[in-house]
Amino acid sequence: MTATGGAPPVIRVDDVRKSYGDVRAVDGVSFAVTQGEVFGLLGPNGAGKTTTVEMLEGLRAPDSGNLEVLGIDAARDPAALKERIGVTLQTAALYPKLTVVEILDLFRSFYRRSIPTEQLIGDLDLGERRKAQTRELSGGQRQRLSIALALVNDPEVVFLDEPTTGLDPAARRSLWDLIVGLKSQGKTVLLTTHYLEEADQLAERLAIVDRGKVVAEGTPEALKRELRGDAIHVDLEADYNGTVSRALADLAAVRDVNVEGRTLRARADDGGRAVPLVLQALEIHGVGVSSVRVARPSLDDVYLKYTGRTFDAADAEAEVTR
Repeated sequence: MTATGGAPPVIRVDDVRKSYGDVRAVDGVSFAVTQGEVFGLLGPNGAGKTTTVEMLEGLRAPDSGNLEVLGIDAARDPAALKERIGVTLQTAALYPKLTVVEILDLFRSFYRRSIPTEQLIGDLDLGERRKAQTRELSGGQRQRLSIALALVNDPEVVFLDEPTTGLDPAARRSLWDLIVGLKSQGKTVLLTTHYLEEADQLAERLAIVDRGKVVAEGTPEALKRELRGDAIHVDLEADYNGTVSRALADLAAVRDVNVEGRTLRARADDGGRAVPLVLQALEIHGVGVSSVRVARPSLDDVYLKYTGRTFDAADAEAEVTR
């Protein structure tokens, strides 16, 4: 397997499977990531993203299939792998009474090669908090420290599992800049995220995982182009249950109709012509409309197409790691 452009992959996942009892958490996942690429993994709660990443990190063993990172078998030789990768987890347990400097010095001692503590503090903008205990840090500062800890060994590949979950928009944007900086240094980044905007902005390629399988893969732009036509978004005045779907069932002007609560999404070859027909059909069935907008397909629409549901970041943040 090769990654984009024919370059040998830095990360290779080939028909990997992992079950917990009768639950197939990962069911034949395959993808490849090339050097210096930011690759995104998206998917609903329990789709198998975190399990896949943890197997690549050598934290879990697959039931079958092959996983290689930097040419190392992640299942057979995790110790050799850990010297060359950096990892941030969804929930990082930092020693609460250690200062920023102390915890960085501690983690540096685990590796044969490491980046100087003061350089990490400067790169991650933690200078003003260098003597603060980790329990005293804000959410954004803790996330930056987690990334600093993932970078202490100057890794070639960095795994970021939901790195911006729970952060305010300003802190999230700051971490986006850090991820772009990692790419500029030639590092390979595998990113799982709850935010479609984040994947759209950062990932050069991405894979959508659903029910343990990769259901779509490509660049964000290519995946959006595949949808063709326009996306129609309608905000409804109430939750009309099945009335909306029945109203549009025989309307040839739209396709891929999806109704969730008070939101209607559909696609059309010509949104401008389809909208009056949609509004007319809804009115006939007594459905009230608050607003309508037509746009080119977004990553949200791609996600809806392949998973059959919209992406709710608020619900995703409450996900329990499987």
